[in-house]
Amino acid sequence: MKKYPTSTYFYFIIPSLIGVLLFMTPVLTDAGWKVPIAILANLLAGILAPVISYFTVSMFAISAIGALIAKCIPRKNTKEPSILDSLFYVNWFWTIIRLIGLVFASMVVFNFGPAAISNENTGGLLMDPNDGLVTFLFTIFLFAGLLLPFLTNFGLLEFFGTMMVKIMRPLFKSPGRSSVDALTSWVGDGTIGVLMTSKQYEMGNYTKKESAIIATSFSVVSITFCIVVLETVHLERYFIPYYLTVVLCGIVLAIVMPRIYPLAKKEDTYIDGTPVDLSREQLPEGYNSVTHGLENALTVAHANRSPRQFLKDGFRNVLDLWIGVAPIVMAFGTTALMLAEFTNIFTVLGMPFEPILEVLGLPEASEAAQTMVVGFADMFLPSILGAGIEAETTRFVIAVVSVSQLIYMSEVGGLILGTKIPLKFFDLIVLFLLRTIISLPIAALVAHILF
Repeated sequence: MKKYPTSTYFYFIIPSLIGVLLFMTPVLTDAGWKVPIAILANLLAGILAPVISYFTVSMFAISAIGALIAKCIPRKNTKEPSILDSLFYVNWFWTIIRLIGLVFASMVVFNFGPAAISNENTGGLLMDPNDGLVTFLFTIFLFAGLLLPFLTNFGLLEFFGTMMVKIMRPLFKSPGRSSVDALTSWVGDGTIGVLMTSKQYEMGNYTKKESAIIATSFSVVSITFCIVVLETVHLERYFIPYYLTVVLCGIVLAIVMPRIYPLAKKEDTYIDGTPVDLSREQLPEGYNSVTHGLENALTVAHANRSPRQFLKDGFRNVLDLWIGVAPIVMAFGTTALMLAEFTNIFTVLGMPFEPILEVLGLPEASEAAQTMVVGFADMFLPSILGAGIEAETTRFVIAVVSVSQLIYMSEVGGLILGTKIPLKFFDLIVLFLLRTIISLPIAALVAHILF
């Protein structure tokens, strides 16, 4: 094993421990268990509540207008893009989506245009200055973007990745380093997991297939939100069997989904087009998992000793999230919520699930059917619609499936589309439906045993 100065060990251990503390260590608060990064974001959101909506619209305007201006200015250097290049040189599709996000946000904040957009259950829900998703994303993006290098730049991924490869690769078709990503998503917050996955993909650490698998398999909602879902369907006394069922569904789906369409068909190449290199996961002669992982970690830590580079990477992350991702979430999230609120499209799309629910022996199948698809708009909607169903068995299944579906456009789905993770809108629809179909019988079986 190579020898490194003692200071390099500290560069690996101390920042990595700070990253684990911030992103992966739950703390009990008045609002339930939260990771420190989410606590900081909530505190800042409360302080900035009077102005956060106006700041959000301003950033959306910079995002959209900057993309339009970039269309008129030839790109100087395509091989080594600057920060401005990466922020504003996007294709026409994403430029239009940014404009739509700006228009929607402006209508909500300045109260003009169709009421369907500014409604408290559509755009108003996302832009609420106190607890709206989009406004909250600006504070979580600030802390996550600035502090994410603690997890990614000092060897933690390399250390655990080397040791976990024998579990993650055969089970989930993902590299060992994704174990940290998965745990961050599961314990912390799904949005942070998606952001971390996107950054790892852009840095060349995940292939297209791996990044798609990780973003759509591990970015679950927090334990606190699971409690809220269960309280909404009036089954909070069953939290332990409920959460164990969610975990079971999550593990089964994480094993199955990478082996079927569309994830199985994604290219196993890195962002620069080179094919997957599994040799980087092999142990050199004379090493075991711990010693090789430690050497890899120390190599990375030794190369990232510059505080200036740390701050540069952090601020670049923040700007990328504020300008490139947040407007996409607003555009897609508002559109999906409008469809759920003002049309019967999800009722119609849910009809094919009625016979499936009947075969599974669930009472009130017709009432429950629409909840199977409305979660694509927002994860909380199935629980709201299913709260009035009398059968506890059916309500339990709705609560489990709504969390296991994972792909909802008001948050994770919109976030994925805003990043460089190679998943299209159609991919997300297929993944959502497949996750629903696979998790349904698992949830129904447990519900019949429980009730």
